[in-house]
Amino acid sequence: MQRGKVKLDEDLRPDREDDFQTDDEENQAQRVFEHLDDDTDSDNSPPSPSLSNDVSIISWPQSYRQSMDMLTSATPPGINLLKRFGSVGRGNSPITSFKRSQEHQEDSTLSLPLVSDTCGFKQENRLASAPRLQPLSSAKFSVDELPPPHEQCSYTKSVINGTNILCGIGLLTTPYAIKEGGFLSLAILLMFAIMCCYTGMLLIKCLESNDGLKTYPDIGQAAFGIVGRLGIAIFLYVELFASCVEYIILVSDNLSSLYPNTQMKFGGIDLNSEEIYAITAAIIVLPTVWLRNLSLLSYISVGGIFATILVALCLFWVGTMDQVVGYKPGKKILDLASLPVSVGLYSFCFAGHAVFPNIYSSMKEPSKFPSVLFVCFGFCTFMYMSVGIMGYLTFGDLVSSQFTLNMPKELYASEIATWTTVVTPLAKYALTLLPIALSIEELATSPRLRCHAMSVLVRTTLVILSLLVALYIPYFGSLMALIGSFLSILVALIYPCACFLKLHRGRLSNAEITICGIIIVVGLISACMGTLSAVSKITGEGD
Repeated sequence: MQRGKVKLDEDLRPDREDDFQTDDEENQAQRVFEHLDDDTDSDNSPPSPSLSNDVSIISWPQSYRQSMDMLTSATPPGINLLKRFGSVGRGNSPITSFKRSQEHQEDSTLSLPLVSDTCGFKQENRLASAPRLQPLSSAKFSVDELPPPHEQCSYTKSVINGTNILCGIGLLTTPYAIKEGGFLSLAILLMFAIMCCYTGMLLIKCLESNDGLKTYPDIGQAAFGIVGRLGIAIFLYVELFASCVEYIILVSDNLSSLYPNTQMKFGGIDLNSEEIYAITAAIIVLPTVWLRNLSLLSYISVGGIFATILVALCLFWVGTMDQVVGYKPGKKILDLASLPVSVGLYSFCFAGHAVFPNIYSSMKEPSKFPSVLFVCFGFCTFMYMSVGIMGYLTFGDLVSSQFTLNMPKELYASEIATWTTVVTPLAKYALTLLPIALSIEELATSPRLRCHAMSVLVRTTLVILSLLVALYIPYFGSLMALIGSFLSILVALIYPCACFLKLHRGRLSNAEITICGIIIVVGLISACMGTLSAVSKITGEGD
């Protein structure tokens, strides 16, 4: 007995501590590898007839959640985007590398199974019937560039993230939207705020239907299979790309308003001020999309809400304190002919549904998310209505698609508003482009394509494409109306209701079914009318 005690004391000496830890790590690694071997053997067995081959092999986009977290600042910033894919740091032992990989897999929501078309309420039934998505062979490198999601957002930070997404560049167009539709069109703005807040809650109910759902594409797959996942992901990425185009147009318009006489002749082509500053904006943002660390841009982007408030305060100062000459207050009550343009602009203002699931999943107390939504939508609705009314009363029917273009340049408040409007999109551009770039890089099938040069090439190509679209369609308001009518209504109104009805079918009350049906019908009508009107303006006179 005494010898056993002495032996135990010797084993527990400080100099034996490392041996114990190493043994534990080796044993743990061995156990997990044995488990993986069992999984591999089970994978070699004939596939279940209930699962299609497509569901078992396709999980694009895997980088969606982490890249959108960077856009909303829901997770701590600081990622190495352009490191060599698949590289291993020096001095890493196989056990340490494996342990880090296991911790990443445990934190990553991308390894969780997604539900099949039919989902039950019991956890064991849901997980038993849910198809596990196997990652694409080319997708892993993009996901490993991003940090695992962190569920550490406080209530205040969640409100800031949500408000930062909702209250963006759409604020600049609300006076123009009132000019197009009249003061009574503000009822449509309020209606969209209520409906979008409601559909935001529906998305969370869809998430709660299964523990494996974390993002909007996950919900799409749970409701409508792979087609639903790919469809909603593509629409969301197109919406982000269109926002990048809007950023370039926004910077171009405001800089050309400050320096309207800028001209240049390049290669026999005469460039006006708008074209010159659009190219300048693309050149400025190009190095930011190559950055290895986006921490600084993340912090600046999160300050977008304060920049928005600053621009609004400048408008109120100019409208109430300074003498604005040459404008008559707007008096239009209702204009049915131009009302569809207002519909598209208002719908763009509340399209934050792409990141609502991310904000919900990152909260310390997810039960408080409804309160977060109410605060965000309430604050943003107040901002949109007050800025719209003040801008239209100040500049009247001569108000431009961005009210900053009407503000007298000799006033200090106007200069502050204009330069704030210029700097903020330049900071947000790279973060907005990030999800699109990573999703494209996931599709690389050859190891030769998983390199630093290819990553730079993809991002550079996207910047050039956004510049070309901005030069071809330089109409800020009309393009925003098109985005709002065609994309935002689909993402924010129609698709959440459709997913909710599909995932909870047979368990809904008549009132819930009726409300969702009304929102879908209103969304379809608004989308058709707004899209046709925006396209006609783009092909016609523009803004």
